[in-house]
Amino acid sequence: MEMPLYNAKELTVGELAERSGVTTSALRFYESMGLIHSRRTPGNQRRYPRTTLRQVALVRVAQSVGISLREVQEALARLPEGRAPTQDDWEELSRSWRDDLDARIEQLIRLRDRLDDCIGCGCLSLDRCMVANPEDQLGRAGPGPRRLLVDRFLDPPAHPRSPHDDPPPGARE
Repeated sequence: MEMPLYNAKELTVGELAERSGVTTSALRFYESMGLIHSRRTPGNQRRYPRTTLRQVALVRVAQSVGISLREVQEALARLPEGRAPTQDDWEELSRSWRDDLDARIEQLIRLRDRLDDCIGCGCLSLDRCMVANPEDQLGRAGPGPRRLLVDRFLDPPAHPRSPHDDPPPGARE
């Protein structure tokens, strides 16, 4: 199939699939969820406004970073229907996800940088666990890999301590 003309105002489902890299069945699914919209020709064929390419791109990228289709659906529902979204519309949508994306980025960086070290999960199987998490002190902050979790994901204090713990080395009383 050939790519749609750059100046085509509407795209067929095949042209949208070709240019967006999404299967026609996925496009029909997105439409059933209200993520994208088409009009029907007199022959009952779907026609999508060219601006649908940006919406499909947003869906694909959001899914690739773990944003649920429901979250995408809620965000796209805030865009105006019947007119192409403006720069301001897209900026507002972007701002609504910024904090969540920042937390996800921080979480991925922690995973990348700390997975080969003690993660505070309580297994105490690595030699470094006894230094980083002696006697599973991080377990007092809650379940899971305490050194990998970030604010949005229940970030623990750097070194949770109990009043019964010995003071850390070098601490003054």
